[in-house]
Amino acid sequence: MSEAEKKCKCSGGKIVNGKCVMPEVTFSAFIMSLNTSALFLLGEISDPATGARKQDLVLAKHTIDTLNVLKVKTKGNLTEEEENMLGNFLYDLHMRYVKAKS
Repeated sequence: MSEAEKKCKCSGGKIVNGKCVMPEVTFSAFIMSLNTSALFLLGEISDPATGARKQDLVLAKHTIDTLNVLKVKTKGNLTEEEENMLGNFLYDLHMRYVKAKS
């Protein structure tokens, strides 16, 4: 695997005509990214570079609150799939946050 392929794979993009192309920006991809960030901050996901798990509950709560603001501000403007995804992420993250706090 070439160095370009490694870098592209790490960033989540695909190689197209020898160049790394990032995936399309969508609302679903955006909230998935925030969900992954929150899981990382809750210590649920290891750092891909070090393999270590760290917790930062202040930043985790901030990320969860950000997702909640998105839910409130986008009410009535999401597809059913987007609304369900966001609601499921928020429920799961709230439960994990409460567990981490105790």
